[in-house]
Amino acid sequence: MLRWVVAGLAALGLAVAVWQLETLRASVARAALAVPDGPPVTLYLPEGSAPAPVVVVAHGFAGSRQLMEPFALTLARAGYLVASFDSMGHGRNPAPMRGDVTRIDGTTRLMVADAQKVAAAALAHPRADGRLAWLGHSMASDIVVRAGMATKATGAVVAVSMFSQAATAGSPPNLLMISGAWETRLRAEALRVLALTDPAAGEGQTVGDAAAGTLRRAVVAPGVEHVGVLYSATALRAAVDWLNLAFGREGAARPALAGGWIALMLASLTALAWPLARALPAGPAPAAVPGRLFLAAVLGPAVLVPLLLAPVKLHLLPVLVADYLALHLALQGALMLVLLGRAGHLAGVFSLRGLAAAAAVALFGIGVFGGLMDRYVASFVPHPGRVAVIAGLALGTVPMLLADAVATEAGRAPWARVLLARAALVGSLMLAVALDFERLMFLLIVLPVIVLFLALFGTGAGWVGRRTGAPLAGGLGLGLILAWALGVSFPMVAA
Repeated sequence: MLRWVVAGLAALGLAVAVWQLETLRASVARAALAVPDGPPVTLYLPEGSAPAPVVVVAHGFAGSRQLMEPFALTLARAGYLVASFDSMGHGRNPAPMRGDVTRIDGTTRLMVADAQKVAAAALAHPRADGRLAWLGHSMASDIVVRAGMATKATGAVVAVSMFSQAATAGSPPNLLMISGAWETRLRAEALRVLALTDPAAGEGQTVGDAAAGTLRRAVVAPGVEHVGVLYSATALRAAVDWLNLAFGREGAARPALAGGWIALMLASLTALAWPLARALPAGPAPAAVPGRLFLAAVLGPAVLVPLLLAPVKLHLLPVLVADYLALHLALQGALMLVLLGRAGHLAGVFSLRGLAAAAAVALFGIGVFGGLMDRYVASFVPHPGRVAVIAGLALGTVPMLLADAVATEAGRAPWARVLLARAALVGSLMLAVALDFERLMFLLIVLPVIVLFLALFGTGAGWVGRRTGAPLAGGLGLGLILAWALGVSFPMVAA
């Protein structure tokens, strides 16, 4: 009975969330915008037929157009013509990031040029009235600041979670800086830029003159961090109010509040995994792993692998640190499997029952979860150039997570063991970064994704493993999902 109650509530929550998110999407018409030799662009059209100012919207590192949709929808509902695009190396853009990522005249210059191509194409649209604004998040805050300074038509810039050394007291024109309350360093950066115009100004104060293009304001979105700021009602309203002030327009903002519905969707999907797992055929529990063997298998490779790979430098996959990550996970997982296999704990792991459970986990994670993520949250469908990246990452994620599943007895081990195994994986990658920070610093961006992945998907795979007794469910199933998630989200770079 409990299984049916949970399934019913989860299905209801999922249906309500999807209905609400579809209602938000349907509130604005959209169309593809062709940009010669430029990135893929979605155009969000305001109601009516009157010309309107253009707002070019750019996402941050490892982001995509979907992640910026709350801002795109909110601005279009306020009467702006919005052009949102996937930057080079991101989302559906098949062009990799080029140039030196550490130099302003390298990758940054090329990304600014791409953004200007989007602006030119949008300004040529029949619905454009010739005025232009920019909005960018995180990495793209610097891009839109520089593009705004270099583009004559610019009337305003909105920099979300801003960090840019380019901004001055009067350029770019009419700059709004939005930070999440928990983004302490970025709030300080916004105040630094604000002080260039008025050293006495604080958060929430507007200084400068709109006609002269020197307006400046730093806004704080309460209770949110680096990603949550994109869904904040305060941030969405502030962006509309700022552009209205800069362009002399009127009208109240109608924020596209998707964050709560996305949270409900993710919670419902996670809850739905439990009754679905209970519907699978039950299987016998794997043999218990002795404590000493568990500690040796989990902790030994976690320490040894970063030391062995410290001198190894390779660039086989066109994604930042993906080749190292795949090799690290493959070696750590292989060493764990050797230790566990010598003690007989791989017997019966590669069974048809295990393959069926793994297929169920992968189908749910990639097909159902991934499909909803791609539509409402972030790009999850790879273009052809990313298929090899996913395959390469899977060579590491599958053995690592299979070893984790065997060591934790398909999720039936005590929670302390499960947490220790996951902590050893994360700690091993952190040790690798500490040994070669300059080369592997981008792993620090990957690590939170892995932690969140293990918390969310690891819970569901644990339910499947405990029901079926099949470590392959967590190993192969979770390994494929993690490879897919990393392969579609992290930026591709030119060889």
